[in-house]
Amino acid sequence: MSNSLASKLLAEFIGTFAFVFIGAGAAAVVGDGVGLPGITAIAFAHGLTIMAFAFAYGTVSGGHMNPAVTVGVLAVGAMRAGEAAGYIVSQLVGGVIGALVLRAVLGGAATGLGTPALAHDLALGATTVTVSPAAGFVIEAVLAFFLVTVVLGTAVAGRAGNLAPLAIGVTLTLNIIMGGALTGAAFNPARALGPMIVTGNLSDAWLYMAAPIVGAIVAALVHLTRLARQPATTAEPAQPVQTPAG
Repeated sequence: MSNSLASKLLAEFIGTFAFVFIGAGAAAVVGDGVGLPGITAIAFAHGLTIMAFAFAYGTVSGGHMNPAVTVGVLAVGAMRAGEAAGYIVSQLVGGVIGALVLRAVLGGAATGLGTPALAHDLALGATTVTVSPAAGFVIEAVLAFFLVTVVLGTAVAGRAGNLAPLAIGVTLTLNIIMGGALTGAAFNPARALGPMIVTGNLSDAWLYMAAPIVGAIVAALVHLTRLARQPATTAEPAQPVQTPAG
């Protein structure tokens, strides 16, 4: 393994570890039933962590910290398949280690460690909502689509310059404010799988693994189609080493 690739994989591991430790940790500490203020706090914990580590590691690995983002970047041809596989392994391991450390500092898994789950009998105004697996799949896929679209449109296409991590962090925050109460708004297989493995709660794991990947692939197809239709003089080159995301 080259020193360059090793540095990238280490950056992805540390970034994903921090994302799960802080993001899932905030969800565990805040807990359920706290309404929009609690969800907003959890959303900012995730969004600010992604933004901070994207700024820190964007020039090293791109700061993906999300297998769905890596799949999207791979799908538009901005990285190689072997490198993408290494990223995904590092992200998944970082997510599990983050959840393990979280369990240790919280004295066990009784809090749920921020494991995402589909809402059951959620009170929304004058009604209650139960999110079915099909609806949950759509929500997670759409949220991943939004995130990967912003990553590809800012960091990969180079449109936001040094502010790409800010745009990505804000997108992730807004996604969680909308979807946090419905599905837990993981839209990140590493963020979902880490706490699931450590708590032993694998309910709907297939959904949290597959839906973000589907959303990422759709975002990549839209990105490629849009660029293909632009005149050659206006299309902007991909910049694979500056693709920060959550």
